Amino acid sequence: MKTGRIIKSLSGVYRVDVNGEMYDTKPRGLFRKNKFSPIVGDVVDFEVENVTEGYIHHVHDRKNEIKRPPVSNVDHLILVMSAVEPDFSTQLLDRFLVIAHSYHMRPRILVTKKDLTSAENQENIEALLNVYKKMGYQTQFIGMNDDVEKVFSNWGEGLAVLSGQSGVGKSTLLNKYFPNLNIETQHISKALNRGRHTTRHVELFERAEGYIADTPGFSALDFDHIQKDEIKNYFMELHEYGELCKFRDCNHINEPKCNIKIELEKGNIAQFRYDHYLQLFNEIANRRERY
Repeated sequence: MKTGRIIKSLSGVYRVDVNGEMYDTKPRGLFRKNKFSPIVGDVVDFEVENVTEGYIHHVHDRKNEIKRPPVSNVDHLILVMSAVEPDFSTQLLDRFLVIAHSYHMRPRILVTKKDLTSAENQENIEALLNVYKKMGYQTQFIGMNDDVEKVFSNWGEGLAVLSGQSGVGKSTLLNKYFPNLNIETQHISKALNRGRHTTRHVELFERAEGYIADTPGFSALDFDHIQKDEIKNYFMELHEYGELCKFRDCNHINEPKCNIKIELEKGNIAQFRYDHYLQLFNEIANRRERY
C-alpha cells in the first residue's frame, strides 16, 4: 500500500504523486456505492496493481474543500486581481476573501498588470492594498515582466491555488513559471489515454515549496454555504472590533452600542469594507430558499 496526493483527475482516472513517482489509479467500487468521489488535492492510500497503476482504498480526511472547482486540502488561496482589463475591484476582492475564510484557507492578494496602468492608478491601488496589509493580509502588486520565481516563493509551504477572473493573468504567470506546461499537460493527457480535453479541470503542478493549482476560477461566487450571521466572522476587522460590542450576536447594522460604528467614526475600519459587508449581508439575507 502506498500513500500520495491526487494531482489530476480525468474521466475516473486519478493521477497520484508519491514523492515524484506518478501512478494512474482508480477508486474501488466502495466509493461509488457510498456516492463519494476522490478529488484533486486528496491524500489517498492505494494498492499498486502494476508498475504505474493501482486502486484507491482510502481517502484521508480533508482539512477543507472547494466545491467549484473541486479541490481539497488547500493551504493558500492566491486571489489574483488585475490593475486593468479587468479593472481592480475591492468589492470583488472582498467577496473572494469571504469565500477563502469560509473554507478556512489562508488568502493572499496578488494584483497584476502594474506595468500596464497609469502612475495615478498605481497609487490608488497601492493605497487600497495598504488597507488590507494593515489587517494582516500578504499583498503583491506586480508587472507582467516581474520575476515569477520571486512572486511564487513568497507563498510558503503547501498547496497554493490561483483563482480569479478570466483575463487577470493567471495562465500567463503559470506559463512563465512552468515553460513546458503545455507540453507536460499534453503528455499527461496522452498517458491517461484520454486525448485532449477542452473542459477546464483542476491540476496540481509541483513548485519548490509544494504544489500550485490553476483552477478555472469561480465563474460565480457561491455563498450558499454561508449564513448571514456568519459573514461578520469573515471580515477580519469586524470580527476583531466586534468583540467589544455589547451584544454577542451583534451584526453591526442597527443594534445598540455597536463598537463597529464607533471604530468606523474613528477611521479604524474602512468605509468601503463596511459597505461591502452590508451588501453581502443583505444579499444573503434576501436570497430565496431553493427547493
